[in-house]
Amino acid sequence: MPVKKVEKIWMNGKLVNWDDANIHVLSHVVHYGSSWFEGIRCYETKKGSAIFRLDKHIDRLFDSAKMYRAVIPYTKKEMEAAIKETIEANKMKSCYIRPIAYRGYGDVGVSPVGCPVDVSVIVWEWGKYLGADALDKGIDVRVASWSRPAPNTFPTMAKTGANYMNSQLIKLEALADGYAEGIALDTQGHISEGSGENIFVVRDGSIVTPPLIDALLPGITRSSVLTLAKDAGFSIAEAHIPREMLYIADEVFFTGTAAEITPIKTIDRLTVGEGKPGPITRELQKRFMSVVQDGTDPHGWLNFVH
Repeated sequence: MPVKKVEKIWMNGKLVNWDDANIHVLSHVVHYGSSWFEGIRCYETKKGSAIFRLDKHIDRLFDSAKMYRAVIPYTKKEMEAAIKETIEANKMKSCYIRPIAYRGYGDVGVSPVGCPVDVSVIVWEWGKYLGADALDKGIDVRVASWSRPAPNTFPTMAKTGANYMNSQLIKLEALADGYAEGIALDTQGHISEGSGENIFVVRDGSIVTPPLIDALLPGITRSSVLTLAKDAGFSIAEAHIPREMLYIADEVFFTGTAAEITPIKTIDRLTVGEGKPGPITRELQKRFMSVVQDGTDPHGWLNFVH
């Protein structure tokens, strides 16, 4: 989906015009994928514009950079302030937020030593990531032929640009075959996650999601759904999930900042449950939307812009 321009982008402490937000072609990130980023949403709730779990997203940004021995040259509080400044400068009531730290222009070798860590914040309007009807009707997905990386290859817990080459392969394969998304397995054949979403499986009233050891990103929405499920009194666990569980599940859904809580109606052309969002998925959607639309926030997840 094309990105709709806004007026300003925050770059290294300054607001610059959208068309002037450029980097040098020899920046390390262009050649080696050395970037760390977040996807965050600001919602226009009934109580005002609020950023969903901003602190946890910023924590993960700094964790991702640390795994690659990169030092972000701003504090967490400065990053939070930069995000709010960018939202206000563009007069956005709701938006998608992309803070990104990246190795800039310096040495061109594999070693990033000598390259600065630059930081930008971009905001834009973004609707439903997996389609306008995805949340209400569900989507069709396939199990990918591409696996997630093996342990001790590179950190799957880091949200870094290089990791998303794997995600691109999963997504492109799914789209080429007529699906909205793909589900990746880990190298042991366990369910891992989608190209940009975590996954939950429901069977006989119990919810299961893969553990972090199965090569998945520690999603902020994933964490939130774990909490919401416990609030609702559902049985929920983190455990290895075999591929065949997808085919006999009562409900399956994705979670993510962009995807929110997206039901899955078919997997590999096999119908999931009744082929429509199930009762547990619906209840979790309702509880999630109560937070981000109504501003009902018992867990302190909303950070208001003003």
